[in-house]
Amino acid sequence: MTSAVPKLQTAEAFGLDPFREDVARGMRDLFRPLDDLLTSGGDPRLALDPVSRRNQYGCGAGPAPEIWNFASSTASPISERAYGRAGGAREALMRSAIEIGLEAAYDVRMEEIRARLKVLLRLPAREVDVVFAPSGTDAQLQALSVARARLGASLTTVVVGSDQTGSGTAFTARGRHFGAVTAVGRAVRKDMPIAGLACEAIALPLLAGALGPRADIDIAVLEAIAAATAGGGSVLLQIMDSSKLGWRAPSEACLAEIGRRWPDKVQIVVDACQMRLGRGRIKTYLDRGYMVLITGSKFFGGPAFSGALLLPAAVLRLLARNPKVASGLLDYTSRSDWPRSLMALRNRLESRSNLGQWLRWEAALDEMAAYYSIPDAFRLHAIKELRSGIEDLIMLSPALGAIGRSVQATMTDDEEFAEPTIFPFLVKGKRGALSADQSRRLHRALARDMSAMTRLSTADREIAARHCLLGQPVELAEQPVAVLRLCVGARLIIEAWSPDPATARRNIERTLDRIAEVVAKIELLLAHPASAKLVESSHGA
Repeated sequence: MTSAVPKLQTAEAFGLDPFREDVARGMRDLFRPLDDLLTSGGDPRLALDPVSRRNQYGCGAGPAPEIWNFASSTASPISERAYGRAGGAREALMRSAIEIGLEAAYDVRMEEIRARLKVLLRLPAREVDVVFAPSGTDAQLQALSVARARLGASLTTVVVGSDQTGSGTAFTARGRHFGAVTAVGRAVRKDMPIAGLACEAIALPLLAGALGPRADIDIAVLEAIAAATAGGGSVLLQIMDSSKLGWRAPSEACLAEIGRRWPDKVQIVVDACQMRLGRGRIKTYLDRGYMVLITGSKFFGGPAFSGALLLPAAVLRLLARNPKVASGLLDYTSRSDWPRSLMALRNRLESRSNLGQWLRWEAALDEMAAYYSIPDAFRLHAIKELRSGIEDLIMLSPALGAIGRSVQATMTDDEEFAEPTIFPFLVKGKRGALSADQSRRLHRALARDMSAMTRLSTADREIAARHCLLGQPVELAEQPVAVLRLCVGARLIIEAWSPDPATARRNIERTLDRIAEVVAKIELLLAHPASAKLVESSHGA
């Protein structure tokens, strides 16, 4: 008798050829529970807490219809419709993998979602292409690699809105690892240089001291570029459209000036990860030769961790001539992330199937298709109505205070996004605005059933029980406070739409009633004795 663990049988032992062995390996991955697949292929931010079964954004792997979700600036639970789409896509890939192998079947599916995304965004099939990434943060590294291929190694990244972009940008802008493990499972050291990507960076925050946008951001951008290029260097300029607070910078006039003064020294990449801009505006950026960072997980409400980089025609031609990839990027990207139009570049990358990234994009595209199937006029009308109602609720609540909004000229190519869809506000306790730590605790309490608090009336207990997910707190630079955010996302518009005007009106009113209950829960938590810790030691603002 032996205690040795028996060896796994090889494909050859069963008379299987290498092709069948590949199919068997792929099928094992595909047969994992759908929830497991949807939370795979990202980084630790996607991990589910073993008790709550939610990630750090407050979202689980599956649908959560009990949550009132106004958090699309951060992350959203997957909808039941999109969850079904992901399940159906997984089954379709299983059938294809049996016929042609997982690697080939996966590559076909990635090309299909690439084509579908371009159709939904009304982008030209041949003049624009898509590079997929597990997150917007990973896509920033792809953009940096492309910029170095065009401009050379003497590169400085200038980040506009450094205080209102993803936390990983402070690292990716300098070509450094932003975590301890990459989305492909490679162990790395946070803040250590990535081979072939390390560079300098200049951070330009947008927030001014008076809780509003700074007025000198255009001047600051031009000065930063002038300083970075003075010695013969070049710049990757990351502009903001739009930020965590819904702000856009720099101005159109500033961008035109950059094009005149540094046509061959500056590559612009637009941080559009919030996806709160019109399709015409995206195309305008691409027509100018800008790269564009997007996600399917913010405005459109797909599950977190679905990033992409849109490449314009000029960049595609450059990469076709010079298919250069920074060696360190191999820890973050794989062959199927890049389009077949860049075959020489693809051949320098490893072949890996990131099933989680692909399924999250399948879900996101389902949300995008549902949103864009709604008539343009209704989308604009619904956003205007929700804007008016939300602003009134913030203004009327003694516990909330709106903060300044950046001035955005109405653009003819911005569709419904000429209207704001992110509404940031301060929460005011007895001693002033809540601190960042207190805001985080309030944010968590809003997402939980708090009906066990004592001395609640029946009506208050009903409000306290609501699961209300808002945009995560954003700390204000040089201020000891943070703001929460009520967000209008695509799913609110999808759920409101009806061809019957009366029904659509009632649907919008129902959404505003829910937002009113969110405000009521905030006021209830602040007023209840059990919530004293939320307001003690508050700082004034």
